[in-house]
Amino acid sequence: MTIDRFYPIFDHSDWLRRMLPLGVKLVQLRIKDQPDAVVREQIALSRDLCRQHGAVLVVNDHWLQAIEAGCDWIHLGQEDLDEADLKAVRKMGLKLGVSTHDDDELEWVLAMDPDYVALGPVYPTILKKMKWHQQGLPRVTEWKARVGNIPLVGIGGMSVERAPGVLQAGADIVSVVTDITLNTDPEARVRQWIEATR
Repeated sequence: MTIDRFYPIFDHSDWLRRMLPLGVKLVQLRIKDQPDAVVREQIALSRDLCRQHGAVLVVNDHWLQAIEAGCDWIHLGQEDLDEADLKAVRKMGLKLGVSTHDDDELEWVLAMDPDYVALGPVYPTILKKMKWHQQGLPRVTEWKARVGNIPLVGIGGMSVERAPGVLQAGADIVSVVTDITLNTDPEARVRQWIEATR
C-alpha cells in the first residue's frame, strides 16, 4: 500500500471536515490532554470522515481507542512506545508509524518492523519543546539509506517552500502542522501543499 506524500496533522475532527474535501488523502489525528470520552468521539468522527473521503486516518498515541474504533493506523512517539501493547496492535492488524530523533531510537524502532518511520525535527519547530536540535537535510538522506523500503516521514518546521527539498533529500512523506493551522487561509495553504507534493 502506498500512502500520500502530504501528511497534515490536526487536533480536531473539524479540521478534517474542512480539509478532506480539498483532496487530503493521509491525515493524523493528534489529540492531547482531553477526556477519554472526547478522544473516543473525535476518533469515531474522524474515522467516518476519512472513510467518506477515501483518506487514510492515523491516530496518534491513543492505540487502544483506535483498535476499538476499528481504525487502520496508529502513530506512536517514543514515550508512547513504552506504554503501548505492540503485540495487541499487531494482532489487530493495525499499521504502525513511529517517531525517531536519534540513532538509538532508530535502531529500536526498526526492530519493530514499522510501516513508516518519522524523523524530526528536520527544521526548528514551534509546535513543542524538544531536546533535539534540527536534524537537517543530510540527516534525512542518511535516515532514508538506513530505513530502506520503509517510508520515511520528514516532520518539524515544514512549509510548502521547504517540502521539495525534504523530498529530494530522501523523505517519502512530508508531515506538517502549524504551516496550515496558523495560516490565515488554511484551505489555500492545503491546496498549495497538495500541488507541491503531487
